[in-house]
Amino acid sequence: MSKARAFFQLIKFRLALTVAFSSAIGYLLGAHELEWGRAALVLLGGLAVTGSANTINQIFEIDLDRLMKRTAKRPLPLGVLSVREAWIFSILLGVAGLGLLAFIFNPIAAALSLISLILYGFIYTPLKTISPICVAVGAIPGGMPPLIGWVAATGYLGLEGWILFGIQFMWQFPHFWAIAWVLDDDYKKAGFKMLPTPGKKDLRTAFQIMTYTLVLIPLSLLPFYFGMTSTTYPMVAAICGVLFLMQTFYLMRTVSKKAAMSIMFGSFLYLPIVQIALVLDKL
Repeated sequence: MSKARAFFQLIKFRLALTVAFSSAIGYLLGAHELEWGRAALVLLGGLAVTGSANTINQIFEIDLDRLMKRTAKRPLPLGVLSVREAWIFSILLGVAGLGLLAFIFNPIAAALSLISLILYGFIYTPLKTISPICVAVGAIPGGMPPLIGWVAATGYLGLEGWILFGIQFMWQFPHFWAIAWVLDDDYKKAGFKMLPTPGKKDLRTAFQIMTYTLVLIPLSLLPFYFGMTSTTYPMVAAICGVLFLMQTFYLMRTVSKKAAMSIMFGSFLYLPIVQIALVLDKL
């Protein structure tokens, strides 16, 4: 593995791009005009800050990553990169991303991004082996990107931005718990406590996944209620929400890994579809 490729892997590019995409969506929704160039800069800043946070996560979890089949071949467990190199890379990425957001957009967007980085890298990461509350803590930086994008466009923390945060925050719970269910065997090797019922893939856990998905439906309709969209978006959001909810009923009925995997892939589809519908409804 070349060092360049190893540094790229530290970013967790697909995950970081998904997060940064949400920040660009938030920017497009907050901007008076659809400024694609500036939205791309928000995405770039978000990508850098998220890559920094992902690198910190891997630095702290080197020994745990060695225990799991899914992560054992990451650059740090393999020794391709040293911890010192990873810290330097993380700091450079973080400074670059925060600097871009602060100087091209505004300090509030950069401050929110810094809070997200700290919460994810230094609080959520160690909590994963301590308590299932880690998912709730991780959902805060996970929900921040569209709010950061909104603030980058508007310069203030408005109600609309908090609504975007709320939707993505609530989405985190069925998303993370479905992943934790699918990867439970690997997670147990590292001592991760991600499921709401510690160590149990049971009906109680399935019920909680269903409950948070159910709450997501009315929450996703708030942009229409507060005049952020026309009538197309709420129809898309409602249909996607009901389909997402139906997947959780399947999990409650079968309590199976197959059903959890269905929710996991469904969650990957749900968020970008709903967010793209928000932007298209603005056109």
